[in-house]
Amino acid sequence: MTIHKEGRALLLVMLVVLTAINLLLYYTTPSGLVLKLTGAASAIVFLLVLQFFRSPSFKISINPNHIIAPADGKVVVIEETTEEEILKDRRIQISIFMSPINVHVNRTPVKGVVDFFKYHAGKYLVAWHPKSSTENERTTMVVKMENGVSVLVRQIAGAVARRIKWYVNEGQSLEQGEEFGFIKFGSRVDVFLPLGTKILVKEGDKTKGGRTVLAEI
Repeated sequence: MTIHKEGRALLLVMLVVLTAINLLLYYTTPSGLVLKLTGAASAIVFLLVLQFFRSPSFKISINPNHIIAPADGKVVVIEETTEEEILKDRRIQISIFMSPINVHVNRTPVKGVVDFFKYHAGKYLVAWHPKSSTENERTTMVVKMENGVSVLVRQIAGAVARRIKWYVNEGQSLEQGEEFGFIKFGSRVDVFLPLGTKILVKEGDKTKGGRTVLAEI
């Protein structure tokens, strides 16, 4: 288990600040109870943030017929819809909600080339709100597979998550399961698949990014 690069600076600053607060109280507060409570609270806060930025290592099973989960979380939507932004066609949408306790690394569900990428500034509605996929801060990425099939992946910020990070550009080649982004402190990731794709999950299922197989093409 390693700490993701997005959290290293923040954790270092937190460690310095919390240590300084506890040292200040140690030298200025006679109450042992206050020191114990402050120390316990500091440790809990630091460990909560630390676990958020964890980045587990694991082997990804590559399969060109599989669509793997782009994120840890819970499947909250599986429905047929029209993708209005770029594909302009009917698609099967699978949405995964990421709570603050999930790993927040985002991984590409298929191998291919980034055919389209765009960042959108926006609102911060709760991630499960129906309008969050079109009104919230978000990114849209289309990955074209070797067989010509296009898969759209959308990172969506939520009411708590207010910073989306991405590490891809148009024209870039991605391996299945490769990290392409990170969303800080709770969010949602949508995947738009061609009609006729065999869906292997159901609403309410828990997913593991880079491991859970969402569907087969």
